[in-house]
Amino acid sequence: MLNSTQKLNPKLFDLNIEQVPIRKGFGEGLVIAAEKDERVVGLCADLTESTQMHLFKQKFPNRFIEMGVAEQNLAGVASGLAAMGKIPFLTSYAMFSPGRNWEQIRTTICYNDRDVKIIGSHAGVSVGPDGGTHQAVEDIAITRVIPRMTVVVPADAIEAKKATVALASRRGPTYLRLAREKTPVVTTDESPFAIGQANALIDPVAPDAVVIVCGPLVYNALMAAKKLLNEKIEVAVINNHTVKPLDEPTILKQVKRAGAVVTVEEHQKAGGLGGAIAELLAAEWPAPIEFVGVADQFGQSGTPAELVEHYGMGIGAIVEAVKKVIKRK
Repeated sequence: MLNSTQKLNPKLFDLNIEQVPIRKGFGEGLVIAAEKDERVVGLCADLTESTQMHLFKQKFPNRFIEMGVAEQNLAGVASGLAAMGKIPFLTSYAMFSPGRNWEQIRTTICYNDRDVKIIGSHAGVSVGPDGGTHQAVEDIAITRVIPRMTVVVPADAIEAKKATVALASRRGPTYLRLAREKTPVVTTDESPFAIGQANALIDPVAPDAVVIVCGPLVYNALMAAKKLLNEKIEVAVINNHTVKPLDEPTILKQVKRAGAVVTVEEHQKAGGLGGAIAELLAAEWPAPIEFVGVADQFGQSGTPAELVEHYGMGIGAIVEAVKKVIKRK
């Protein structure tokens, strides 16, 4: 069932699969990136431990700047550091950055084409008890629309570490989206990863549909594919960790084979991964499509698992979306 070339976690379908916060991968990756390149610097808006930047701060205190609760200033200072040849990584909750400082990101970073990496932690409804005001479910939309911006949404902690290291050596403004809670580790150190290249985690010869997914819901998509296989429905599962730029050749190849598409993301259905895929297909290869995500609502307090189910992003919701879209072929 699984694509062996992807070298996924052998415990993927076990009940005791290891779970690690995706943001931890970022913290570890930033230390590795800083060890490789002394130009890497870190800035934080008074959330150093929450965003896992404390690992960088402990090892490179002279390359760390605590900005305090001043997200607009966070973006402006990072842009200035980049203009002077540094590679700034700035961190906060996604609701505050890029949420609160969007205009500064647009104008001081992207308009000026500065090499700044914006790390939005605690994204999606799986922030849980923090509630609707702190649950960023619009951040992919507001970042991918900005010219020159790259948008990356890793599936797990291992992929977040790889993405962080890769972004340090890839010039240009980037938004890296991270979840707060522990999530299943889907990939391994040997799994292939490159910015801008989607990965076919399940790649059947004749799929009935293709599920294109990003972030921690990659795990739910794989579980849904396993459940569908028991009903003799085969789906391809594409880990589309880079929402911008899209890996258009891979996506179009899979859609042409399957003839039906389901997009899955812990984000509003409008403007995120689903919107990006729909835009591509409308121009290149129209096909029936269903969107799994938040349906034009704000979040609320609850446990992460409860909220993912409540907002229609659980395994069962993906299964139903696949069955629905197949009927429209």
